[in-house]
Amino acid sequence: MATGGQKNIAIMNKKFILTVLAFVLSLTSWAETKINGIYYELDASSKTASVTSGDDKYSGEVTIPSTVSYKGVSYTVTSIGYYAFYESSSLTGVTIPNSVTSIEEVAFMECSSLTSITIPNSVTSIGDGAFWGCSSLTSITIPNSVTSIEDYTFNDCSSLTNIVIGNFVTSIGESAFNGCSSLTSFIIPNSVTSIGEYAFDGCSSLTSIEIPNSVTSVGDSAFQDCSSLTSVTIPNSVISIGIFTFHKCFDLTSITVDAGNSVYDSRENCNAIIETSSNTLIIGCKNSTIPNSVTSIGGYAFYCCSTLTSIEIPNSVTSIGNKAFNYCRGLKSVTIPNSVTTIGNNAFSYCSSLMSVIIPNSIKSIEYSAFERCSSLTSVVIPNSVTSIGNSAFYDCTSLTSITIGNSVTSIGMLAFSSCSSLTSITVDAGNTVYDSRENCNAIIETSSNTLIAGCKNSTIPNSVTGIGGDAFSGCSSLTSMILPNHVTRIGSSAFHSCSSLVDIYALRSDPSLYGCGTWAFYGFNTSSCTLHVPTGSKEAYASTEPWSYFTNIVEEDLSGIEEMEVKSHGAAYYNLNGQRITQPQRGINIVRYKDGTSRKILVK
Repeated sequence: MATGGQKNIAIMNKKFILTVLAFVLSLTSWAETKINGIYYELDASSKTASVTSGDDKYSGEVTIPSTVSYKGVSYTVTSIGYYAFYESSSLTGVTIPNSVTSIEEVAFMECSSLTSITIPNSVTSIGDGAFWGCSSLTSITIPNSVTSIEDYTFNDCSSLTNIVIGNFVTSIGESAFNGCSSLTSFIIPNSVTSIGEYAFDGCSSLTSIEIPNSVTSVGDSAFQDCSSLTSVTIPNSVISIGIFTFHKCFDLTSITVDAGNSVYDSRENCNAIIETSSNTLIIGCKNSTIPNSVTSIGGYAFYCCSTLTSIEIPNSVTSIGNKAFNYCRGLKSVTIPNSVTTIGNNAFSYCSSLMSVIIPNSIKSIEYSAFERCSSLTSVVIPNSVTSIGNSAFYDCTSLTSITIGNSVTSIGMLAFSSCSSLTSITVDAGNTVYDSRENCNAIIETSSNTLIAGCKNSTIPNSVTGIGGDAFSGCSSLTSMILPNHVTRIGSSAFHSCSSLVDIYALRSDPSLYGCGTWAFYGFNTSSCTLHVPTGSKEAYASTEPWSYFTNIVEEDLSGIEEMEVKSHGAAYYNLNGQRITQPQRGINIVRYKDGTSRKILVK
């Protein structure tokens, strides 16, 4: 299984290998003879000649003769050798004689001005990457004598509009026509039995494709990024279909599987491909419906289907696979039925238009990154059935304002709610024995260790909390101030990572070493833009102790008696620390004097 990035690496590696091969071959000490402007490698024993490269690149129109004479000996030209015309960027046309039987690897690679070439019926083999990067080539005919289209043969032939393949070709190799972005139609002959990985990847002008009954396997990403493809029919002979086969086919509206196929089907005109034996929907499109008989939505089934706006999942479905709806940027809402027990990793990640999702009581686990970067999602309720929430499950859900954690959750992964910059309310069900949100603190606290593991801009740290976990406030870009109480003895790595609006930290301990934070506690946080407020007489201690010494602005103040609270009291009088009366509470420390004569210091965020 290869992702888009892995595919690009594979192509680069292949190109590198072929390029190195070309270079190595150029250093080989065979007899290279120039006859009438064409270089040949001559084989005296067989009296055959192979066209090769020389000191000069070829240009213009080149006509290769069927025989050449050298020192009174006649040689039959039988092949166009490795890298023969490699990077001959001024070459515009080549005529190949009927004596040639093979065109070797990278023979015409990067001949960017080559517009036409005729391959005679005598040719039986065309090597890997033979025409790779011939970006001006507009048409090609593969004769009946050729039995396979090798890997990368016409990769990045971006002007190719017309291809005719002979009736004896049995296989189309990996990336054979990858990047042929001008190709509008293609007829696959009945002789072909396999279509390789990425074979037509990036053929963005291809509008339709007919896969003949001879084909038994279609490789991973075979028609990936064919963005103009509107319909596809899978014949009854196909028994193997790779992943990403029709990935990024944004205009695809019709998918049909022949009724005689024993491995796959498109029951009830569902416009999808279903693996019959497992009742798993493996490939869908924007017009797909999910029949009631489907029990599983497979991994990557709707991956990158950005034109999908809504989908109804029937009660028959029990699992939603990894990345099933990943990057479905147009998907606005989804209702998950009570039959589903597992939501796979990245199942809905990057569904940036998804505003609401109902997680049913049947769900037991939400895997890692399941809803990562669902930037329109505003609220989520984790039902009591859920026992685990994976790493980054709701990471960077920037519109998420509230979270409720059910009483059955016993495991919450790292960064599960990190970078949810709009988050203001976090509640853990009172019946949960592993986590709590004591004293309405708007945070998740690990009960046994009294460690705050996830917070938000409205979080307060209760007096019973002794630790702030690693990444606890990571990505909380709306957090403006924070009190670190006397009772905190541990601050984990990156606890305030990317808290870009945090401008005031109030450290109430006189001895900074008692906070128990390592060098990485403030990693990823701009200490130069934040003021560190410390108790009177402790500035020197903080300035000489890592990581507190990273702060460029350390201010001594009387911090005794400060509380972090929301100001709601009517009729109270407000003063700044200089004792001057103010009309409204200001951000930072305020003194509040109540009607009963009592006063308190509060931190207003």
